[in-house]
Amino acid sequence: MTPSYRVSLSIVSHGQGHLIKYLLEDSRSFTGPNFEILLTINIPEDMSFLSDFKDLQITVIENLQPKGFGENHNAAFACSRGELFAIVNPDIRAPKLDLTALTSVAASPKVGACAPRVLSAAGTTEDSARRFPTIPRLLKRVLLRRKSPDYDLSSRSQVPVDWVAGMFVVFPRATYQTVGGFDTRYFMYMEDADICRRLRRRGYEIIVDGSTSVIHDARRASRRNLQHLSWHARSALRFLTGL
Repeated sequence: MTPSYRVSLSIVSHGQGHLIKYLLEDSRSFTGPNFEILLTINIPEDMSFLSDFKDLQITVIENLQPKGFGENHNAAFACSRGELFAIVNPDIRAPKLDLTALTSVAASPKVGACAPRVLSAAGTTEDSARRFPTIPRLLKRVLLRRKSPDYDLSSRSQVPVDWVAGMFVVFPRATYQTVGGFDTRYFMYMEDADICRRLRRRGYEIIVDGSTSVIHDARRASRRNLQHLSWHARSALRFLTGL
């Protein structure tokens, strides 16, 4: 009989095995419902680190050529067996994660996606949820450098938001299927805002559950790499114009 899981965790590696091994170590102490891990190897890398995690239920997907963020997670979803589907960035740490709260929130019929509170390595609350981008809002952030948070995420309460950054997001399986998963026209960046917008348009809520938190070791590639900056700009244009 094919085993069933409450949660499927999808992780995509871009040569980031050195980070993922710490996340896998954290997962050994996850409490709450049972889970499986789908690890996508997007570019060739040394996978010897996986030999230390034979006790975990890990399905490895090796790409013949690199794929974008959404396409990778959609492919992992097709292989998953969980009632809930969670995308998790390689640079997330979750040493004391109890999945119970997140899965309880995601199980509500009105919820399309939920996310934990995201902390920096220093323990401060990150700006992981925002209102949908508009041209005036982007101009304020870029030109006027007005970057105050759109929501107060510092409490342990549940906060309805427009969209959550795709660092750690849990989707009900049926809901993810209903909207067709991520839009693969976004190669990287803004696909998280797009899927949340499509969920919101169908009447679902996007929730940040402050009772649960994870730690994010931010890489900020779009600020250092011209290719990432180009992807970010094109994705923003697509989101704003629908083209």
